Amino acid sequence: MDQIDRNILRELQSDGRMTIQDLAQRVGLTASPCMRRVRQLEQDGVIQGYRAVIDPEAVGRGFEVLVSVEVRRDREAVEAFEAALQDIPDVVEAYRLFGSPGCLLRIAVADLTAYERLWIERLTTLSGVTEVNSQIVMKRIKAPRGLPVD
Repeated sequence: MDQIDRNILRELQSDGRMTIQDLAQRVGLTASPCMRRVRQLEQDGVIQGYRAVIDPEAVGRGFEVLVSVEVRRDREAVEAFEAALQDIPDVVEAYRLFGSPGCLLRIAVADLTAYERLWIERLTTLSGVTEVNSQIVMKRIKAPRGLPVD
């Protein structure tokens, strides 16, 4: 990956909807070689997809919670827990961690009542879960804006 590829990635992370002509101009190429590079980055799995960034408040999910979860430390329990998370749309991100806690979840729901219902009905009932701790997000200070590509 050369500097032009990195510039393409930087620009697309900033605006994934720009035309290939605009992208080519920003990175100093003509449209055809720029398109070839973008396609190659997609084929190589460097660019994994494109998506819209949505305002959580606009879709009724402005209440965010970071949840640390301890899961019994055996393969079957961990695999069952991770599989179950795939069926909970309120869990918008999930990470398995080294050490404690074993997992960190980011959850987006409408309000505290919705989170309490999720906590009682889903999170605490998942197989292998031994502990659930919640940290309510007061304010998002820095939102994801893509990865540094330098």
